[in-house]
Amino acid sequence: MSETTSYHGQPVLKEPTWTWEIPMYFFTGGMSGASAGLAYLSELRGNQVLARRAWAISLGAIGISPAFLISDLGKPTRFLNMLRMFKVTSPMSVGSWILSGSGAATSLAALNAWTGLFPRSAKAARPAAALFGLPLSTYTAALIANTAVPVWHEARRTLPFVFGSGAGLSAGAVVAAVTPPAYAAPARRLAIGAALAEGMANELMHHRLGEHGEPYKKGAGSLFSHISRACTVAGAAVMLRRGASSRPAAIAAGALLGAGALSARWSIYKAGFQSAADPKYVVGPQRRAIERGERPGASRSSAKVGEIKPAVGSPASAPVELPA
Repeated sequence: MSETTSYHGQPVLKEPTWTWEIPMYFFTGGMSGASAGLAYLSELRGNQVLARRAWAISLGAIGISPAFLISDLGKPTRFLNMLRMFKVTSPMSVGSWILSGSGAATSLAALNAWTGLFPRSAKAARPAAALFGLPLSTYTAALIANTAVPVWHEARRTLPFVFGSGAGLSAGAVVAAVTPPAYAAPARRLAIGAALAEGMANELMHHRLGEHGEPYKKGAGSLFSHISRACTVAGAAVMLRRGASSRPAAIAAGALLGAGALSARWSIYKAGFQSAADPKYVVGPQRRAIERGERPGASRSSAKVGEIKPAVGSPASAPVELPA
């Protein structure tokens, strides 16, 4: 029996119970946060045409993002229950408050940008929305890295950069697609720069993951990764060549880049399920780390991991932390 095989080949970890709404929640939340930052900076530079559209995108994304989360939770009251307290050590608790604060600030800023209403409140809401946008774009990376899923937990130092750059990519792409090219230069620069940053962050993450990164090389995780890379490269090429002179080209490039950013979230989501389902990503790396003295634990060269069944409630059998 292989050293990387668990008891009777059974999974050591419970797979996440999250459904398709979660990668959509990651995508829309990141887009909203980055769009708010783009809108605020555009206003400071006097580009009101781009700012209004960026505020609208941010508002639309922050409006639908909680709907995806609540749909996955099953009951709206479960989301409201998370707001009864603020627990700084819980990414889900912190994220719920960030989502709520960002939604309120973005709503005021977008309403003022399009109607002129509530100018005093909007004066404070605009920088607040941009400030909330930074953690809104990345806190979901901390959320999944705080679980026991190997491919997520082992990437805890690089996932925030992957999610942050992906948020900038989606925001820049969509805002560039809905804005006349003459006013969309900042959005185009954000989309292309974020595409390069996401590509480098992904490569760094895969390199550092080592054997933990195998789910990105096979199965659904690999499929979505290839789709993301192809859409992002094609979209960036079109945006660079024709995005500044052709509205249809800008729309096509924005759609491709947006699809690339969304596929990247699905790749990470699917890789997590593959990583949790296969015991070799838990047993083998843990055993070798113990033998190297990098973590505490009993290492017996004569014993086979497959002959030892983890005790109920032990760290090896601990369930994944999921939303309440």
